[in-house]
Amino acid sequence: MKQKFNIISSTCVPLPLENVDTDQIIPARFLKATTRDERFFGDNLFHDWRYRSDDTPNPDFVLNNPTYSGEILVAGKNFGSGSSREHAAWAIAGYGFRVVVSSFFADIHKNNELNNFVLPVVVSEDFLKELFETIYADPQAIVEVNVPEQTITNKTTGHSEYFELNAYKKHCLMNGLDDIDFLISQKDKIEEWENKAAFK
Repeated sequence: MKQKFNIISSTCVPLPLENVDTDQIIPARFLKATTRDERFFGDNLFHDWRYRSDDTPNPDFVLNNPTYSGEILVAGKNFGSGSSREHAAWAIAGYGFRVVVSSFFADIHKNNELNNFVLPVVVSEDFLKELFETIYADPQAIVEVNVPEQTITNKTTGHSEYFELNAYKKHCLMNGLDDIDFLISQKDKIEEWENKAAFK
């Protein structure tokens, strides 16, 4: 069982780049790993931006800037385009992000995030622009993501937006259930249905 989602209040890490694809999130050479080691993938999130060619940290990249931290990644439009590799979602989760905010996500990557207990929050371009402005003005600014109410709030300005969330995925996130956990939780109902079907 995973950590449950309810209300997440956190500072944010800004990544105001558009069209960030999954190869930039986790380069293909790291896909050789055959097991899901979130720490390994998290350590290599945005590797080619995060590290120089000699594997020393790039001080100009935001993940190496101690000014910014938090459980929320605020990204530019069209996040997660490119190949469908689930490893990209593993890397985001492995780094410690629980929420990614953007004005648009590639569909497959969006679903991969949800399946790996990362919440993709789609906001308007105006709201996204405001978030970036707020974070750069005050890196300690708090953003609140309310999963039960499906709202995201910029606590500095008080502005909120509603975001869409599939009802099944919402249930799983709020109860810390992956797809297998959910099926196990429905075991009694499944057995009841099977017993009834057996007598028809």
